[in-house]
Amino acid sequence: MKLSVVATLYKSAGYIEEFCTRVSAAARTLVGNEFEIVLVNDGSPDNSLDIALARAAHDPHIKIVDLSRNFGHHKAIVTGLSQTQGTFVYLIDIDLEEQPEWLIPFHAKLVDEGCDMVYGVQRQRKGGWFERVSGAMFYKLFAFFTGVRLPSNWVTAAIMTRRFVDALVLHDEREMFLGGLYHLNGFDQRGHVIDKVSTSSTTYTLGKRLSLLVGAVTAFSTLPLMWIFYTGLLISFGSFLFGTYIVLRQLIFDIAVAGWVSVIVSVWFLGGLSILFIGIIGIYLAKTYSESKRRPYTTIRNVYPARQFSKSAAAGS
Repeated sequence: MKLSVVATLYKSAGYIEEFCTRVSAAARTLVGNEFEIVLVNDGSPDNSLDIALARAAHDPHIKIVDLSRNFGHHKAIVTGLSQTQGTFVYLIDIDLEEQPEWLIPFHAKLVDEGCDMVYGVQRQRKGGWFERVSGAMFYKLFAFFTGVRLPSNWVTAAIMTRRFVDALVLHDEREMFLGGLYHLNGFDQRGHVIDKVSTSSTTYTLGKRLSLLVGAVTAFSTLPLMWIFYTGLLISFGSFLFGTYIVLRQLIFDIAVAGWVSVIVSVWFLGGLSILFIGIIGIYLAKTYSESKRRPYTTIRNVYPARQFSKSAAAGS
């Protein structure tokens, strides 16, 4: 098997037929018939699975991985990658905002430059002002909180070598952020500038983006814990200096500090800071608890490999 194509299904009923047709044409141009299309049904609430199964009944290249429920985009992607067999693996969203035909220039760059991964980078971030601003802020805040700079405006579409995929799926994590895993995985990764189209409005609300940011930072870096330590150290040192100043002022100049405003402000400030820090520690403890239980990050209900379909169907495709 020379090539595997991976895409996830979630409210994707309207895109499956065109996606499979276009990505199959691109794959045939590149590797002939030596390819597979791995579709991961991430608990889609519509009839995406039924449409995919109907397509697979007369297309022997399609393999369907049906998850038992919705586990999330990144977990579904890693599950799909673990099911591939190709020498090269092309990962792409199915909603046609990312073009299936990018496979050809992505593969050419991968081979010509001898790297292990080529990923798409938007020339200009698509969508309305909220999507553009919140997307840009996500990467800036992620870099600020972790010290790691990920490529801004990268998209799901990417082509990877077999060794890159095999190493990636070894990251057996329950709380995963795909961009962080790419960084941890290493290897030579190159960006390819693309223009992504908009076929629908984003489903990432402000709350979802904040949740994704908190999850990505705490799953990928312990830097916030170090900040807690240094902030506490700074406050303690500042309090010691201020206390020393008050004592010396009283002893030397006989000037006492009057009023309770400063005391109340200090109590509220330190109380709020304590709650914030306990919350940050709590998030890390929760993630440690989740990882320690070693629950599977996804559960596969069924796999419908191409070999289950009849030879007559394969011959007629």
